Amino acid sequence: MNRIIVIGSSGSGKSTLSRKLSKSLDLPVYHLDALFWKPNWVMTEPDEQKKIQKSLLEKSDWIIDGNYTGILNERLKTADTVIFLDLPRRVCFYRVFKRLFKNIGKTRPDMGKDCKERISFTFLKYIWNYPKYRKPFLLKKFREVER
Repeated sequence: MNRIIVIGSSGSGKSTLSRKLSKSLDLPVYHLDALFWKPNWVMTEPDEQKKIQKSLLEKSDWIIDGNYTGILNERLKTADTVIFLDLPRRVCFYRVFKRLFKNIGKTRPDMGKDCKERISFTFLKYIWNYPKYRKPFLLKKFREVER
């Protein structure tokens, strides 16, 4: 295990698990949110995301934390381990609100610079819909890579 993807809903614990794995396995961890979000919640362009990801995938060892399913295929092809955190909605919601209150007015270390903690209706809707839409999509992708 030296090329690990950690994927799952917001609030599932991707970043926490990735940091713990990084310490245990002595592998560098890369949080896609920290790399893709520019200051004040400005998202990088898709071409830039591909370049950033390509530079990570060229490394011999890594843990990559994040979803970004538009560029997931290359990660899946390159990874030797995929960890899919499939937790109930209530757990993800609880963790997201706990994280909000813990980090209110601050930027988490696994987020882009000057992206202060926040919650929006769109974000909550994403978490709610994750099991219905994102999970089946991901399971299909995982099966395709197994072939």
